[in-house]
Amino acid sequence: MKSISFQNDILPLKNELFRLALRITQDRAEAEDVVQETMMKVWSRRDQWQQIDNIEAFCLTICRNQALDKLRLQHFQPQTLAATAGNTPSSIEVQDSSHYANPEEQTVQRDRLQLVRQLISELPERQRTCMQLRDMEGKSYHDIAVIMDITEQQVKVNIFRARQTIRERFQQAENYKK
Repeated sequence: MKSISFQNDILPLKNELFRLALRITQDRAEAEDVVQETMMKVWSRRDQWQQIDNIEAFCLTICRNQALDKLRLQHFQPQTLAATAGNTPSSIEVQDSSHYANPEEQTVQRDRLQLVRQLISELPERQRTCMQLRDMEGKSYHDIAVIMDITEQQVKVNIFRARQTIRERFQQAENYKK
């Protein structure tokens, strides 16, 4: 069995934990609290680390559960990702605008990106989290299933439905503008 070190194996996960917590809580301060609580909970279970097959999945599961508990306990109403997008390390910004012909095209692209963020924030929590872990964190279906305590098939269904919903609503919004 591999020896697990807090500094080498767990602490480097803090940014990934933060992104997951932020996707669920949609509040930067709450996400920071969730990561802090997650780290404390993982540390308090250090005597169990050697029995854990995947320490990353273990940490992500704790983080997800902490974030969901925080939402339930505080009756937190999620705000849109657009409001927090500028404050997140994982926010997707149009960094290189050199390939856009003019400022109008850049503005259209920014508006589309903002719309996609808003559509993602409106998804049900399970779909949003599955999509976050798969598309933004690059996790396998198996890892997502372990983290979320659901089957791989349920993970695939949630991701499919999330993508389908976003695609349909995006097309509706684009057609509405015309």
